[in-house]
Amino acid sequence: MERSVRPITADRWSLQGFGPVGIIAILVIVLAGSLWGTALVFIWAAATHTRWSDLGFVRPQHGAIDLIIAFVAGVLFKLLMKAVVMPLLGFGPINTAYHYLVGNTAALPMMFLTVIVAAGFGEETVWRGFLFERLRALIGPRRYTTLIIVAVTSIFFGLAHYHDQGLPGVVQATITGVIFGTTYARIKTIWPVMVAHAAFDIAAVLIIYWNLEEPIGQFLTR
Repeated sequence: MERSVRPITADRWSLQGFGPVGIIAILVIVLAGSLWGTALVFIWAAATHTRWSDLGFVRPQHGAIDLIIAFVAGVLFKLLMKAVVMPLLGFGPINTAYHYLVGNTAALPMMFLTVIVAAGFGEETVWRGFLFERLRALIGPRRYTTLIIVAVTSIFFGLAHYHDQGLPGVVQATITGVIFGTTYARIKTIWPVMVAHAAFDIAAVLIIYWNLEEPIGQFLTR
């Protein structure tokens, strides 16, 4: 069952509509990056009186238990991607963009802060919470609304990773976008998805830091 949506305002100069101002607002938020984009989402939500629940900020059904499960699932998902999915798709194990993290203890605190705040919280707020709300309002409660939203957001989420991680980053981010997007669409709360995303990236950072990319990435060929 699709979540109910509020009617789109006919005012072409409204932040909440899909006239010039509304479209520019969406583009600015997406292109601003995860941190600035998140701040702009909150400003947009306040200015348009958008409910926090429409952006996914709903308490998980089982509270902390759901978050713990999400964290474990995020770590396991990363191991699956590294050891099975990416090798089967023909990609090598080394993430050259972040290979500088190998044994680099000094870089860990900032990197952990980045993947938790910017990636886990920020990217999910923008790419799932905000864009799901906007696309749902635009498309309406049609039969394939959720499928279209997950597909569109996942593709563009993947493309957003090209500048620093190339084609492997695009493919991995697209797949994770599908998984995180589908999960969010099903459970209707963004908190577990944020935790799973952060756990996924934390696991990725530690795999690189401990120089385990090749042993894990070559698991199927050993």
